[in-house]
Amino acid sequence: MAQRVKAALAAVSLLASYPAFSGDAVTIYSTGVPPQVGRHGGQAGASGYAVVRHERQYPLKPGRNELKFVDVAAQIDPTTVAFNSLTDPAGTRVVEQNFQFDLVSTEKLLERYVDREIAVERLVGDRIETIEGTLLSTRGGITLRLGDGSVRTMPHNAGVRLPQLPGGLITRPTLVWDVATKRGGMHQTRVAYQTSGLGWWADYNVTLSEAAGCRIDLGAWVSILNQSGATYADAKVKLVAGDVHRAEFKHQVGRMAMSKAVESVADEARGFEEKQFFEYHLYTLGRTTTLPDSSTKQIELFPSARNASCEKKLVYYGQAGLHYGYGSVLTDRNLGITSNTKVDVYLRFKNSESNAMGVPLPAGRVRVAKLDEADASLEFIGEDRIDHTPRNETVQLTLGSAFDVVGSRRQVDFKIDTRGNTMSEEIEVKLRNSKDEKVAVIVKENLYRWTNWKITQATQPWEKQDSRTIHFPVEVPANGETTVRYTVRYTW
Repeated sequence: MAQRVKAALAAVSLLASYPAFSGDAVTIYSTGVPPQVGRHGGQAGASGYAVVRHERQYPLKPGRNELKFVDVAAQIDPTTVAFNSLTDPAGTRVVEQNFQFDLVSTEKLLERYVDREIAVERLVGDRIETIEGTLLSTRGGITLRLGDGSVRTMPHNAGVRLPQLPGGLITRPTLVWDVATKRGGMHQTRVAYQTSGLGWWADYNVTLSEAAGCRIDLGAWVSILNQSGATYADAKVKLVAGDVHRAEFKHQVGRMAMSKAVESVADEARGFEEKQFFEYHLYTLGRTTTLPDSSTKQIELFPSARNASCEKKLVYYGQAGLHYGYGSVLTDRNLGITSNTKVDVYLRFKNSESNAMGVPLPAGRVRVAKLDEADASLEFIGEDRIDHTPRNETVQLTLGSAFDVVGSRRQVDFKIDTRGNTMSEEIEVKLRNSKDEKVAVIVKENLYRWTNWKITQATQPWEKQDSRTIHFPVEVPANGETTVRYTVRYTW
């Protein structure tokens, strides 16, 4: 009878190390910024983190049980681990938890056998020589004391035969629980913890066509990078979008939601379903998916928006790269006379349902390609990042600098009256267009010398953008030039 009880308890201990049921769920948080790709194609670590939940069935006996859980992520935060019995939550608790991460390696194996007998095999000519002795050291090679008392050193690449695997070494990171329960039998359990090495971000692909005005197609994908040290097979995946604060460091992740028009098209078995959750947004994938370790998976975020209207903007900012503050009046006449010559190119579109969109866009990277009508091929023309953009807001992408449109800026006149606390400055901006068609350009000017200013004279109409910025919308004729002049008066 006693032997049967011991055998039954041994079986319980053995089964406790191997779950009979598997179910994983991963909720991923991210900064919305993709990792940098290295020179040789490698990626930096994922900047986000995740909450991982595993559901398993374990047979437990009344009293104390030792459970070993080997499906844990290598980058787990052990302080966040929670173990719960869903079968008997009130009567089951974890008395003690250990996180074992002393993984087996050649060096650690040999270190465990210092001062113990081992056998070393090496190839001598066409035969294998076996040398037995006591391992003295593993530094700089393998040092043995032979039976006759002599000492022999061999390189690390010599074959070593050990009598058995020493205790205390494991092949994978393992959580070990001392679980006490009042109820014996099969328990449905849930293990939850946080891990780093998991992150997600949004990638957008924009196709631009100018054949019949400015039109774009917009596709959105979620990229999930798993470098956590574990594979999640057939897992339920959720993405959290919102500014979730953590005590260790702050993660900024993008808010996102889907319009009703997109929801009606999306198939729950294929795509994401969005809902508000606390003060954030939660995206749940309508199917399970596998997230292999050391891999990037891409899943469509929402169906592509087709034939949305857009506009191309050329902006000349002659003071680009210059930074001024309003700490005091800036009376140095030489400030700001250095001129930038580049005219920047922007692509703008309204994120509204009336423009075939209306989908809140999480922060991410946007790649833009233009259709070459000659052979219907797509050519890359620029890339930018966007911040979290709600519906009905305007998205503006910086694509680069114009080749055939350039500008120059110079100070024509400068006067200052220190007694009367006044100062005036006259600025001239010239735009030159080498294209065979006219172009529209916005001339952006910062009135940086002081907070109180007034435009006393201008050759073109201007628009006030904020307390220190004005815009001159102008047209530059084909193969021609346009000049903008204005005088600003400062008082203090």
